[in-house]
Amino acid sequence: MKKVFKLFTLSLAAAAFLVSCGGGNGEKTENMKQAAKAPEIPLKDFFKNPEKSSYQISPDGDYYAFMAPYESRMNVFVQKIGDTAAIRLTDVTDRDIAGYMWANNQRILYIKDNGGDENFGLYGVNIDGSNPQNLTAEEGVRTRIIDELEGLDDFIMVGLNKRNPQVFDPYRLNITSGEMEMLYENPGNISGWMTDHEGKLRVATTSDGVNTSILYRDTEKDEFKPILTTNFKETMSPQFFTFDNKNFYAVSNLGRDKAAAVIFDVEKGEETEVLFEHPEVDVSYIAYSDKRKVVTAVSYTTDKRNRKYFDEETKQMMESLESKFEGLEVGISSANKAEDKFIVRTYSDKTRGGYYFYDKATDKVEKIVEVSPWLDKANMAEMKPVQYKSRDGLTINGYLTLPKGMEAKNLPVVMNVHGGPWARDNWGFNPEVQFLANRGFAVLQINFRGSTGYGRAFWEASFKQWGQAMQNDVTDGAQWLIDQGIADPKRIAIYGGSYGGYATLAGLCYSPEMYACGVDYVGVSNLFTFMQTIPPYWKQYLEMMYEMVGDPKKDSAMLAAYSPALNADKIQAPLFIAQGAKDPRVNIAESDQMVEAMKTRGVEVEYLVKENEGHGFRNEENRFEFYESMIKFLKTHIGEKSESPA
Repeated sequence: MKKVFKLFTLSLAAAAFLVSCGGGNGEKTENMKQAAKAPEIPLKDFFKNPEKSSYQISPDGDYYAFMAPYESRMNVFVQKIGDTAAIRLTDVTDRDIAGYMWANNQRILYIKDNGGDENFGLYGVNIDGSNPQNLTAEEGVRTRIIDELEGLDDFIMVGLNKRNPQVFDPYRLNITSGEMEMLYENPGNISGWMTDHEGKLRVATTSDGVNTSILYRDTEKDEFKPILTTNFKETMSPQFFTFDNKNFYAVSNLGRDKAAAVIFDVEKGEETEVLFEHPEVDVSYIAYSDKRKVVTAVSYTTDKRNRKYFDEETKQMMESLESKFEGLEVGISSANKAEDKFIVRTYSDKTRGGYYFYDKATDKVEKIVEVSPWLDKANMAEMKPVQYKSRDGLTINGYLTLPKGMEAKNLPVVMNVHGGPWARDNWGFNPEVQFLANRGFAVLQINFRGSTGYGRAFWEASFKQWGQAMQNDVTDGAQWLIDQGIADPKRIAIYGGSYGGYATLAGLCYSPEMYACGVDYVGVSNLFTFMQTIPPYWKQYLEMMYEMVGDPKKDSAMLAAYSPALNADKIQAPLFIAQGAKDPRVNIAESDQMVEAMKTRGVEVEYLVKENEGHGFRNEENRFEFYESMIKFLKTHIGEKSESPA
């Protein structure tokens, strides 16, 4: 993906809204249609691989590449624009390709791991299928893309942890021959790198676990020198150089609660201009035109994602596109180097949408493909932004999805807790939420304290609050649904993956009266063992994790009290656990010890382990099995509509 169009990829334009009812005869007719119950849709329709996805246009604008299933795995294809036939470039059958990019007009690069171990290797292949090559894949080595080096067609800059598993060294890689040159030996504390507009390595970010420093040099011959050091709670994140390659465009919360788009002066070591800040939420990133050398827009998310434009040409183009897709969100998936041909993506909360080819010169769009044509948006449920107050007065934002055509009264509810935990839920199409709603469940997604995008104070309110105030925010959401009359108090389940899996276990432990059952998907169960088994390249962040989660020595009593595996005696409700055996983030031991603790107490627990998966199930057949098992479990314990064959 070209960094110039980072802003528009899967971004959402339009203000946040809450749906209201009423109006004239036309609105009444529509509302009557909305009130009709949706037919029960086969499980596999929600979770099977898309027909085609991940479209990207070539730098010259003559071809596009995409991913599509081959023997149930997502592989890379390429097609000349205007032709009807495509060429399959890859033939992996063990696991989906995780991502790909155009390296130049003739060569595609893609990444793939082994069974979910997240040690991604980089591979290359020409668009006619010739010269397939393993460029970086080695056992135990992880590849990161640092820069595409757009002006150097035969090279890319990557980070590899082959010399030291805990840190990444930058290499300039010849994508045709596979030859590599190390550009700098990581001394052990550099966590990130940035190049200027000429592809020169000139910025490094260091971390000692608590403090972060930005290092800078004028040329690649100079030594790196620190220009700013902050505590990890403060953010000055360089996005890209100014177009004279002297200063930075950055996202910063220095001296403020909400992160803003700024210009940072390298020589002065301070911000010199604020481009945009929002009073309620953080700016997420800044976009620019590489061809025209102008900043185009910034992105931020309230209930939905929004843009603030700085460039009239970009604004007019996006407004023209939005006018062509009424009722849908519009984003740019990819653009050619001339920035006159684009791949457009549309979607909403009720549809995965489709891909379109857009010719800027003629202002015309041509449909390429619908991502999941088997799903009719008329049968999907609406995702509504909601707010409620936590018990200590914080405003908690979330999204409520009610089963289509069912009265919002005494419904079975699934509390769906996001992972991270320093991430957030967003408005848009979510297949598991739509699946649960189609089966008769209301679903509440909660941006509990610590969820990102709501400013520094809201984030810091989560520190050392796993199982405590963070968990209370979830419980308060369940209580809010009860108070609204939406939830049947006896039929509330809690479900989540990763941190959401921890929240499931914590909910059953510390609010046993609230939940009838829980589903833990690759979740943390023991705060001590979790931090002992993190991937080697997370080691430099351990001190930060101690401050955010808890220090195993100084806070041992707290961590013990809020580790569900050590408090399984408090759990009364049945539990279903799913785990990938190769998970590098949440080791399988987290689930194993939880299952053992439940069995020791004689509490019902179901356990699904997949040997060829990691942190979440990517293989299609494993997704089917997980959701089949999950829906049967929920049906047994909180009830739902009768299920048709998957």
